[in-house]
Amino acid sequence: MTKEHEFGRIRSFIWPVHPHEHKKFIPMLLIFFLICFNYNILRATKDTLVCTARASGAEALPFLKVWAVIPMAFLMTFIYTRVCNRMSREKVFYAMMGIFLGFFLLFALVLYPYRDQLHPHELADYLQSRLPIGFKGLIAIFRNWTFSAFYIMSEMWSTMMMTVLFWGFANDVTSVKDAKRFYGLLGISANFSGVVSGQVSTWLSWHAFNPALPFGRDGWEQSVGFLMMIVIATVLICMAMFRWIHIKGVGYPREETPHLAVDTGGAQVDKRADKMGLRKIFAYLAKSDYLICIAIIVVTYNIAINLTEVVWKDQVKQLYPNPNDFNAYMGKIFTGIGIVATATSIFISGNVIRRFSWASSAMIPPMILVVTGIGFFSFLLFKDMGMGALAAALNSTPLAIGVFFGSMQNCLSRASKYTLFDSTKELAFVPLSTESKRKGKAAIDGIGSRLGKSGGSLILQGLILAFGTLGASTPYVAVILLVVVVGWMVAVKALGKRFDALAAEQKTINVLDGEPKPSTEPASSPALT
Repeated sequence: MTKEHEFGRIRSFIWPVHPHEHKKFIPMLLIFFLICFNYNILRATKDTLVCTARASGAEALPFLKVWAVIPMAFLMTFIYTRVCNRMSREKVFYAMMGIFLGFFLLFALVLYPYRDQLHPHELADYLQSRLPIGFKGLIAIFRNWTFSAFYIMSEMWSTMMMTVLFWGFANDVTSVKDAKRFYGLLGISANFSGVVSGQVSTWLSWHAFNPALPFGRDGWEQSVGFLMMIVIATVLICMAMFRWIHIKGVGYPREETPHLAVDTGGAQVDKRADKMGLRKIFAYLAKSDYLICIAIIVVTYNIAINLTEVVWKDQVKQLYPNPNDFNAYMGKIFTGIGIVATATSIFISGNVIRRFSWASSAMIPPMILVVTGIGFFSFLLFKDMGMGALAAALNSTPLAIGVFFGSMQNCLSRASKYTLFDSTKELAFVPLSTESKRKGKAAIDGIGSRLGKSGGSLILQGLILAFGTLGASTPYVAVILLVVVVGWMVAVKALGKRFDALAAEQKTINVLDGEPKPSTEPASSPALT
């Protein structure tokens, strides 16, 4: 009898977790919920700060992602690999969390309250008067550099904490069979966090100025203060819960020293020979077809989503120029994404992953992006052909309808990302050896996602400089999007064949070395056996 059938039809559908697994799985579920909660709070806030800042807008986002976010992604990945080589895996989590905790405290106490004194507006005005208008986005990054720093660190939170550290931990302590039961539930947790964070963002954005509070000069500044308090508290709770998991002995195996590990016979072995710097990680990554396919999937997804989101955010900024209104609307969108994604996770995605092949499950997100992208860009390209009369009939405006269609596209494509894309991508790492997972994820999730977003931003930068505005670039964005999604689908098909072979053989493959190695984990180990 399979584990799925042991639960019964309803139990296997809703909660396929054994009672003895609760000690490990429930804290993991809560930690992931809180990390994703912070991710959504930060995502709404960072977009609002940058897009509604003085002399800024959505056109600043492509420049910010290329010239600021990707260098920081390399730096954070370098720091992560160095920390991994010097600390135990448990301490790595605390060290990386500490970096973000320190920055958010600095932003809340210094950078944001004293932004007017720190922002070089006079120099930025001078540069704007001397340079072509196409450089407005780049100058805005410099002008509002504290907001740019917040945007960068918020992006790094999603990459390092959610993707690299948490999923790296989950992959290390979960087998392929257990992952098919657990990862769908983790997706539900992540999606529900979007509902909660969206409501929190919307509610705080409606906060009216309260002179009795000891901080803030207006309602929006006080809202930012409350949001930062929530983020900081959530970071501390995550660290405490991660420590609780290890106190209970269901986390990483104990490592007496950073460079020592325990082999299957109980003896300590030296891991220093396995240390690799960032350059060696990419050198080995280039030798693995398996990891290259995962990298292509990650890069193409991020290019595609970045192309559509920047165009959509530009419309939202035009409709809601006030930061309170902008953040409140983004909160509503994240609530919608969370509701759709949660319903999908409960009733569809988990069962799809368990009952269909990896490739079939992983092919759904690009198909959704194609369908929703066609609807969104069709409206943008043909909005002047009868859409004005339609908007008047609906007592609205073409801009408002455009924002609505863009929001629908964003909700559906993001929901598919949080349900099927993340789960299938992480499931692809599970059959690999521990080192392949750690080093491969550091390169792919730490840098690959940034390369994808920056690649999309470079495309947008070139189009903006060539055609002057985002609106004039829209037809070319649509064509490029179609080409990128086709490449995504090809990579999914190629990786699906390799994954099915590894899962069927139930072997741990060290793809960085290029040779299959039978698993040496004992039957009771949480790693793949």
